[in-house]
Amino acid sequence: MSITPQTPELEALGVSIRAGADELERTRRIPSSLLDELHQSGVLKLLLPRSVGGGEAAPADYLEIIEYLAKFDGSIAWNVFVANSAAIIAAFLEHPVALEIFGSGRSLLAWGPPNSHRAHAIEGGYRVSGEWHFASGCRQANWMGVHCQVVESSGQPRLDHRGQPAVRTLLFPAERAELIDNWDTLGLRGTASDGYRVADLEVAEAFSATREDPDGRVEQGPLYAIPMQGLYAVGVAGVALGMARAMLDECVQLATHKAPRGLGRLADSATVQGDIARVEAVLESARVWLKHILTDIYPSPLKMRI
Repeated sequence: MSITPQTPELEALGVSIRAGADELERTRRIPSSLLDELHQSGVLKLLLPRSVGGGEAAPADYLEIIEYLAKFDGSIAWNVFVANSAAIIAAFLEHPVALEIFGSGRSLLAWGPPNSHRAHAIEGGYRVSGEWHFASGCRQANWMGVHCQVVESSGQPRLDHRGQPAVRTLLFPAERAELIDNWDTLGLRGTASDGYRVADLEVAEAFSATREDPDGRVEQGPLYAIPMQGLYAVGVAGVALGMARAMLDECVQLATHKAPRGLGRLADSATVQGDIARVEAVLESARVWLKHILTDIYPSPLKMRI
């Protein structure tokens, strides 16, 4: 399914998210029926290239969808944005490899941020051992990845085009990693941002790529000329905007019937009205400005380079 901010399916998905929110919070796992709907809707592959079955959505549309989902549940929106951020790596892989990883209608990739672990270059690929954390979405992923610097056979670090240690992303089936159940938090429990470890894992060169250089992309669409961290920031902003909107709407609703002892309704207070108006202005100005920038640079992101 090709989903946009205007499709009716998005509204139906919001209803399902709200219905599953309590179970998600309690179990730290996305209910299976809701996960099915997320897959069927297409929201988990908005940034995946069309060549492997993705939506290749415009950044402004992507922002709106993530923001909408976050109004119903922050954990779901976070999982959706993280899944899409990971899917961008498909644009840096040769097509047969990208198809093997993402070709299934239920393919999801998860990983944690880079740390001090290194991959060692071997014939035809890499060998890596280590432990990573904050792997949001790993409980429903069927592929995993690690980001690490590379040590050449000479013992020297591999350098990138800037002369800095190069970070390589290595991809492998999820069953080759051992998940660590260590995400027990007060907030965003449903992201299941657990840790994982691998030991003497060998990954073929073809199943590796770098996220650092847009010039290394295989897919030439304008979406993938935007640096990955830039698109990552769009997703984070969507989650924040959606959660802030839901919180503000709840505050307004509360003010219409709550009255402190001996006083009138909060909604009738000029002070409360002024405070809510200022927060509304800050939130909407941030939202409109970001959407304006995303619309302005797309589909010509290269004009923003300095």
